[in-house]
Amino acid sequence: METRPFPEYDDHDAVGLAALVAEGAVHPSELVEAAVQRIEAANPAVNAVVRGRFDAARQDAAGATQTGPFAGVPTLIKDLVAEEGEAVSYGCVFFRDFVAEVTGEFRRRIDEAGFIDLGRTNTPEFGLLPTTEPSLHGPTRNPWDLSRSAGGSSGGAAAAVAAGMVPLAHGSDGGGSIRIPASACGLFGLKASRGRLPRHPPFPSDSFSVDGSLTRTVRDTAAFLDAVHGATPGEQYRAPAPSRPFADAVGSEPGPLRVAYSVRDFRGRRVHPDCEAAVMETVEILAGLGHDVTEAAPAIDGAAASDAFLLFWEAMTAHAISLVLDGREALDRRVRGIRRLAGDYRTMKLISRVVEREAAAPAFEPFTLELVSRSGRRAPRDLLSAEITLQTIAHQTGRFLDGYDVFLTPVLGSPPLEIGAIDQTLPWPELVELLTSYVAFTPLANFAGLPAMSVPLYWTNGGLPVGSHFLGRFGAEDTLLSLAGQLEAAKPWVDKKPPVLAEV
Repeated sequence: METRPFPEYDDHDAVGLAALVAEGAVHPSELVEAAVQRIEAANPAVNAVVRGRFDAARQDAAGATQTGPFAGVPTLIKDLVAEEGEAVSYGCVFFRDFVAEVTGEFRRRIDEAGFIDLGRTNTPEFGLLPTTEPSLHGPTRNPWDLSRSAGGSSGGAAAAVAAGMVPLAHGSDGGGSIRIPASACGLFGLKASRGRLPRHPPFPSDSFSVDGSLTRTVRDTAAFLDAVHGATPGEQYRAPAPSRPFADAVGSEPGPLRVAYSVRDFRGRRVHPDCEAAVMETVEILAGLGHDVTEAAPAIDGAAASDAFLLFWEAMTAHAISLVLDGREALDRRVRGIRRLAGDYRTMKLISRVVEREAAAPAFEPFTLELVSRSGRRAPRDLLSAEITLQTIAHQTGRFLDGYDVFLTPVLGSPPLEIGAIDQTLPWPELVELLTSYVAFTPLANFAGLPAMSVPLYWTNGGLPVGSHFLGRFGAEDTLLSLAGQLEAAKPWVDKKPPVLAEV
């Protein structure tokens, strides 16, 4: 029978493992071997890790020179993050062998925190969809039910943590991409305020997207935020400095909070009964903890919000595609001539034909192509109009939160969808309707710049996790973390284990 290095690995979160390393009770090499063994055991079932760097991680651990609050703790990085000398595919066939030439500030801070990088996690193409099923790497499956999606775009990260590979994995969130997979996989996921975390070098999605983590425990997320937060000089957005360490907020009493809740999306539609049940059970817990809970919601034009957000998504995708094509064309002579002859959409279509002959798959997926195509048909005034619409809704939400500390809704319109349910070949109106009904709540936090979190408090009768979504005031991550810690103590979830974990 194969021995298991450091079998207590499963009993500790990232903060706990870091404490053991600091005490000398365990060596980072033992943690790396434990993590590698779990990845090798569970990954064939869930397909969370698309590229390992196990030998390099072993060398990092053997050196034992790591410093920082998470020194020696294994982690995984989402395959959207550029790091000099490392492959990054963006979940895209065209970039299947691309090697980055720069390292972002957030990625550097992960290293400075002491983590040992074990590899890259799966993501949908360019992180665009709420499910992780890229043509390049195939679907990431939910450890709670392998027929279901792990969510997206940080689906690989969430599945890896839920399956026990690592206690904490990097994720990013441009429309719910941390909170959605956290809900789908029974994890805690926090999207920080705009300007809380570094966004350098700049990228088109900077006004919407933030980096972060997927964790089993609230304290792991808080300690991670303490380790990496802070904007870099010259950044456009800056959140107010925290009044205390975020980790201190977790064990503190949030006091009686004014909580608004809703089980209808911003178009007035009721959600799936399981998602409604999750919210109502959370309402009962909150009331039992002494919070003032009221059914109320900001008066948002949901259709206008969805249309404007999608228009921004089109523009950001087209701009991002242009940037990454510029990076790739330096490596591929075939692309240079095509770029001179065509605009972005025609370029992508032509490249797809070239690449498909080599890779047996189109270079770009239908959803990506359609976003870029639609962006090319927009006028500049359309983007300005969408910006005004989203900013107006952000102001409405801010005024609403003047009367409440947090706003509670479901994370998603339904429990985790089956693999293949989000079919990119559907007629565009049908696909958009599917996406906007499924991802009905999370984008508000992104375009309003507000902190938000998914808390795993409910499981369906079929054993699927359904998260509760809390939206907070700008800069008030400490309120959310304090509340999350209280909910974690009132209804613990860390001992809930998915079937895939039980088989490792």
